[in-house]
Amino acid sequence: MQIVQKVGEQLLQNVQKVIIGKDREIRLTLLALLCEGHLLIEDVPGVGKTMLARAISRSIGTTFRRIQFTPDMLPSDVTGVSIFNQKSMEFEFRPGPIMAQLVLTDEINRATPKTQSALLEAMEERQVTVDGVTYPMARPFLVLATQNPIEYEGTFPLPEAQVDRFMMRIQLGYPGKSQEIDVLGRQAEKHPIESLSQVITVEELIEAQNAVRTIYVDDLVKEYIVDLVTATRNHSDIYLGASPRGSLALFMVCRAWAALQGRDYVLPDDVKLLAESTLAHRLLISPSARIKNVTARQIIEDTLRQTPVPGARVKAR
Repeated sequence: MQIVQKVGEQLLQNVQKVIIGKDREIRLTLLALLCEGHLLIEDVPGVGKTMLARAISRSIGTTFRRIQFTPDMLPSDVTGVSIFNQKSMEFEFRPGPIMAQLVLTDEINRATPKTQSALLEAMEERQVTVDGVTYPMARPFLVLATQNPIEYEGTFPLPEAQVDRFMMRIQLGYPGKSQEIDVLGRQAEKHPIESLSQVITVEELIEAQNAVRTIYVDDLVKEYIVDLVTATRNHSDIYLGASPRGSLALFMVCRAWAALQGRDYVLPDDVKLLAESTLAHRLLISPSARIKNVTARQIIEDTLRQTPVPGARVKAR
């Protein structure tokens, strides 16, 4: 697990030079990165959503593309298009910005559902199909999407199928007073992102991602994960609960979290810690519950209280 801890610590320390006072949120971002999952960053403007994505990209040295979503965008603006070359008399594929290792989709909910759907194949299958030809994505591949939850004019809600493809959802929130003063001081002459250097290689990241897949998860913990997800489907305030993809996402991020802590096994406490970030965005609350201001976070807390925690047993050697 040394490679996972090394990669995680180096990335954390480097990103902290840009994102002040958000250690937990940075660690959650690293979990998505280590699990080869996608991340939805949902918060008000100006709290550092875009800067977090840029800092991660600079720290790794991956190919990076930013897509500024707007209502007039077309799917081909994302995936690419085939153009006829008059010299060779053949069609040539011009790849779109999605053909990168780290893709920032800024203000993703400003694009129409038709354009948003252009991301579905890439996010789930790590490939893009244009004019009947399939182009694989380079590894690692991660989509970091941002959206403003309080602005509704000129926006389109994300389809449930797309929301479900995001492994985790996080909110950065406002910094504390002392942290905001620190931000002002650090940007007095220039932005810290300009001097941020690469601290790990893509090869080291892939090695860490492979190491995460070796973390042991006991059958009792697997059963606990499935019981939690099942409880969201049967909750009285839920119209649509978490899918099996949600179970798999929670399973994977728990392994990554355990590896970052230096353990080669997952604890039920890991599941409790990561359940909200992994499952809450997948829940559709019923209209009657929305009237009572019931939130997905409250439902996750409710299911955690009601679902029995499994006992421990020794791993067979």
